[in-house]
Amino acid sequence: MKTRRRLPVILSRQALLPPIVLAVAVVLSYLALTQPWVGEIATPALQAGQVAQQDLRAPYSHVFVSQALTEAARAAAEQRVEPVYAPADPAIARSQAEALADTLHEITAIRTDAATDLAAKKSALALLDGVALSEMSISLLVTVSTERWDIVQAEARSVLENVMRNPIRNDDLESATQNLPSLVSLSMSVEEVQLVVELVSPLVTANSFYSPELTALVRESERNSVEAVVVSYAAGQTIVGRGEVISEAGFEALSEMGLVQNIAGNKDLVGAGALVVVLAVFTALYYFRRRPPALPDMRSLFLVAGLFLLFLAAARLTIPGRTVIPYLFPLPAFGLLVSVLFGMESGVMFSLALGLLAAYGLPTTLDLSLYYIISSLCGILAMGNARRATGFLRAGLVSSLAGMGILAAFHWPHYEMDWLGMATLAGASVFNGLASASLALLAQFFLANWLGLTTALQLHEISRPDFPLLQYFLRRAPGTYQHSLQAVNLAEQAAEKIGADALLTRVGGLFHDIGKAANPAFFIENQTPGNLDTHDDMDPGEAARTIIRHVADGLELAQKHHLPHRIRDFITEHHGTLVTRYQFNRAAEQSGKNKTKLNVDDFRYPGPEPRSRETAILMLADGVEARVRAERPKDEEGLAAIVRSVIERCQKESQFDHTSLTQNDLRLISESFVASLRGTFHPRLEYPKDQLDFPTTPLKRGK
Repeated sequence: MKTRRRLPVILSRQALLPPIVLAVAVVLSYLALTQPWVGEIATPALQAGQVAQQDLRAPYSHVFVSQALTEAARAAAEQRVEPVYAPADPAIARSQAEALADTLHEITAIRTDAATDLAAKKSALALLDGVALSEMSISLLVTVSTERWDIVQAEARSVLENVMRNPIRNDDLESATQNLPSLVSLSMSVEEVQLVVELVSPLVTANSFYSPELTALVRESERNSVEAVVVSYAAGQTIVGRGEVISEAGFEALSEMGLVQNIAGNKDLVGAGALVVVLAVFTALYYFRRRPPALPDMRSLFLVAGLFLLFLAAARLTIPGRTVIPYLFPLPAFGLLVSVLFGMESGVMFSLALGLLAAYGLPTTLDLSLYYIISSLCGILAMGNARRATGFLRAGLVSSLAGMGILAAFHWPHYEMDWLGMATLAGASVFNGLASASLALLAQFFLANWLGLTTALQLHEISRPDFPLLQYFLRRAPGTYQHSLQAVNLAEQAAEKIGADALLTRVGGLFHDIGKAANPAFFIENQTPGNLDTHDDMDPGEAARTIIRHVADGLELAQKHHLPHRIRDFITEHHGTLVTRYQFNRAAEQSGKNKTKLNVDDFRYPGPEPRSRETAILMLADGVEARVRAERPKDEEGLAAIVRSVIERCQKESQFDHTSLTQNDLRLISESFVASLRGTFHPRLEYPKDQLDFPTTPLKRGK
C-alpha cells in the first residue's frame, strides 16, 4: 500500500523533470550567447590601448572605409593650418595718426610759446603724455629750426603710416618697433632719426588680431579636402600582432570583422532571447508531442541536455575571433552521437538547434550555421543505423564533402580568397568531418555503457558466432541454442513489422535463454530422445525452482561477460512474472487438484514484466515457438490459435502494462508470427514405404 501511495508523487516528479531540464537548458543557452566573457576569452584585448595576447588575424578578405584613419588624417590636416588673423584694421591706423598729430601739435605749441623760457620748454616737453623723449631729443626740439621741425613732423607721419599699413600682431610689436629706424629717410641726421623713432614708437600698436571664424573656415576647408582612407585586409593577414598595443585603427578593424565581442546591447539581448525561445518551443513540441522512445529515462534526457550545453559552450568559447578554427570545430559530432544513442530523429532535431545557436551573432553567421547544420544532417543520414565502424567513416567523409559544398556556395564567392586560403578551409572541412565521426565513435562506447544503452556496433560485436558466450552456449546447450534461433527469427520479423528495434530484438533473443547452459540436461530441448525426463522424477516445486533459476543463471553469465544492460533485460523480462504452468498443474494434480494448498508464487518467475516493446515481442515469440514445437499444429488455423492463446495469456496476466504495445501492434505481431511459422512448420508429404528391392551388387556397364 505504501508503494501505491507514493506512486503518484513519483510520477508527478518524473512529469516535472523534463520541463525543468528544458528551462535550465534555455537559461544556460541564453547565457552562452550573451555573456561578454565569451568574447574576452576569444579575443582578450577588447579596447584600444590594451596589449594583444595573441595574433589577431582577419577571418576573411575585407575592404572597408576606416573611420579612425580618416579622422586621424583630417585631424592632421587641421593641425597643419596656422591661426588665421584678420587684415590690418585701417581705423586703428587712423586713430594712431590722430594721436601722433595731437602730440606734434602740443610740441609745436611748446616750441612757439614766446612767454616760456628755454628751461621751461624742456620741462614741458619732458612731461608730455603718450611720448617719452630723451634729453637729446628735447634739446633738439627746442633748438631745431622751424623748417627742420616741419620735415621731422612729416617724416614721423610717414613712418607711422607705413608701419600701421602692414598687419601687426601682438607678438610682432617688438620687431615692428625695432624696425622703425630703417624706415626713416636717410637724409635725416642721427638726432632727427632718434626723435622720429621716439615720436612714433609709442603709437605703434597691433592692428591685426586672431580670427576664430576665419581659422575655423580654413581648417574646415582643409579637413574636407582629405579623402576617406580605405583599408583592405586579406584573409589570414595579421591585424594586431601578439604583444602589440591595439591602436584605434586596429580596434576598428577588429570590430569591423567581428573579432571583438563587446557587451551586447539591448537589441542583441532581445535577439538572442528570441532565438533561444523559438528553439525551446521547437524542442518542447518535438519532445512532448513525439515522445521519442529513444529517450526513455531522465538520465538519457540529462545526457542529451548536458551534451548540447557542452558543445554549445565549447563552440562559443572557441569560434569567435578565429579564422579557421570555426571550420575545424567538430560540432557534427553532437548530432552523430545523439543519433547513435537515441535515434536518427533525435540527432536531426537537436543538430538543427545547436547549429543555429553555435554561430549566432558572428560575422559569418549565415554560412557558418549552414555549414554546421548541413554537414551534421548529411553525416547523420549517411551513417544510418551505424551497424559497423565503416558507417562512421562514411558519415565523416559525407559530412566533409557537405561542408566543402557549403563553403563553395556561401563562403568562397563572397570573400576574396587566394588558393591557399581556399585549400586551408577545405582541409578544415575534411578534418571537421573525420574528427566528428571519430569523436562520436569513441564517445558512444562510454556513454552507452553509462546509460545502459546498446549501440548497433555493440550488438553486432556480441552477436558474432565466435563471441565467447555464444560459443559456450552452443557447446553446452545446443538444443536451447537452436530454440533461441527459432524464437529470434519470429521476434525479429515481428519487430520490423511494428517498427521496433529489430537488431536489438534479434541480439537480445540470442541470449535470452543463456542461463539454461548452466544446467542444460534439465531442459527437454537438450535431452537425447529416449532418455528419462528428469521432470517426471522430481517434485514439481523443485522442478519449477530449477527452471526459474535459469533466469538468475543467465543474468550471472551476462554480467560475467559484460553484456549491455539492454541485453540483460531480455534475460530477466522474457518470462516476466508468468507462472510455470506445467509444473504448477502437476503439483495441483499431486495435491488432488486442490490448488488452494499451493502457493502460486512458488511457480512464478521473478520478473519484472517486459518494459519495452522488444522484450515483450521476445516473450511472445519464446512462448509461441515452444508451444508450436510441442504441439505441431497441422494447419494455419492451428498456428493462429496457438499464437492467439499465447498473446491472450500474456494480456490476461498483465505482462504488457509497462510497454507501449497497442492492440494494433499485437495484431501485426500475430500476423507476422503466423506468416513466419507457416513457412517453418508447413505440412510435408508422407512418403510411402519403399516397395522396390534394389540389387545388392552394382550393375555392370552395358548390361
